[in-house]
This record gives sequence, C-alpha cells and structure tokens, in this order.
Amino acid sequence: MVEKKFEEAMERLEKIVRSLEGGELSLEDAIKDFEEGMDLIKFASNKLEEAEKKVSLLVQESDGKLTLTPFDAEKENE
Repeated sequence: MVEKKFEEAMERLEKIVRSLEGGELSLEDAIKDFEEGMDLIKFASNKLEEAEKKVSLLVQESDGKLTLTPFDAEKENE
C-alpha cells in the first residue's frame, strides 16, 4: 500500500470542502465525501502529532556545547 502524504491529504481535503460547499452533490455523494474528509482530518492530525514529537531544538549551552532538547510548544508561547 502506498503511504499517503500530508500535503496530498490536505489537497484532497480542500477539494472535498469546495465540493461540499458547492451544494451540487447528491446526499449519498456528500455523505461519502464527508466521511472521506473526516478520515483525511484524522490522518493529517496524526501526521502533525508525529511531526511535533520529532521536532527538537539544538540549544547552545554557556560552555559552547550543543545539546538536543525536545521542543516544548508551551514554553515557546510564553
């Protein structure tokens, strides 16, 4: 099975949203697209969560040594 990419999932999700907003779909097609959209949202959310876990910062300590520190979004927002 070919692995989906985040960007491809987002492009498809945008197409689904435009289609649903257009109001031209039958009820059955709208439900099918809505379900696909929900699956894409779950996939994209999981990918973003994985990426956040992988993000880390190189921090230079006072002695010049570089250390790998996990990214903390809450600290960054302070």
